[in-house]
Amino acid sequence: MTAKDKIQAEIARLNEEYLDELYILIKDFAQAKQQLKKPSLMSKLKQIKINAPEDFASNLDSYLAGDKGDK
Repeated sequence: MTAKDKIQAEIARLNEEYLDELYILIKDFAQAKQQLKKPSLMSKLKQIKINAPEDFASNLDSYLAGDKGDK
């Protein structure tokens, strides 16, 4: 018997008056689990903000070498 079968068997034994309360618990549990899902690499990368000069990308080598930037 799977966990789902066991849960369904327990639900079948419950009084009707408790089903609304059980539904709320299950719904809250499912929403909490959805929020705990690990974000994907792409979603993390999209959140990265780079604070750099406008020509940073085209002159990256110069900035890394120290030829450009604060002097």
